[in-house]
Amino acid sequence: MAKISSPTETERCIESLIAVFQRHAGRDGNNCKLSKAEFLIFMNTELGAFTMNQKDPGVLDRMMKKLDLDSDGQLDFQEFLNLIGGLALACHDSFIKSTCSQK
Repeated sequence: MAKISSPTETERCIESLIAVFQRHAGRDGNNCKLSKAEFLIFMNTELGAFTMNQKDPGVLDRMMKKLDLDSDGQLDFQEFLNLIGGLALACHDSFIKSTCSQK
């Protein structure tokens, strides 16, 4: 019988992303997509430091519009992952710049 191993760190991260998406999606009826209101709640609760540091009050509206590739006014999981991936890339780039400037 095969041994059931604990999830890896990467697997736990994927599970967490799915859980966060599911926690925020569906408050407005469709549990497969984030409405604009759900997106704003997600941004303010899960990415509050990012949101609070924005000087432009329209930045979240523009982000939602840019992420909404099919222009249905909602974000599906793929569109949500584009946001997460973009933020991860920006954080990684910042990390690389700071480590390279220290050398």
